[in-house]
Amino acid sequence: MSAKKKDNKNRWRNKTVAFRMSPEEAKKLDSYVRISGLQKQEYLIHRALQEEVTVRASPRTYKMLRNELESVLKELQRIENKEAADRDLLDVIRQINRTLYGMKEDADE
Repeated sequence: MSAKKKDNKNRWRNKTVAFRMSPEEAKKLDSYVRISGLQKQEYLIHRALQEEVTVRASPRTYKMLRNELESVLKELQRIENKEAADRDLLDVIRQINRTLYGMKEDADE
């Protein structure tokens, strides 16, 4: 077992919260976590407490966004013109858009 340690705000995090998800929901969550650049725990805490998820621009974040955009491009290329886009794919595209827009605002300040 690992040693107990406090988080960056000097709090003990010793409560466990667990829940079940479908494979589709888990895949969507994993995409959102990768796009955010945060650890999954931090992302879930912010979302559960209805706090804004702030993405800090870094080489790692840009790489994650690039990889997500590549997977979106592959999926879009797979979809035929008349076939409707998958709702989960559209959600991921919206999340990437919000993240990139937020990073642009941070760079302007």
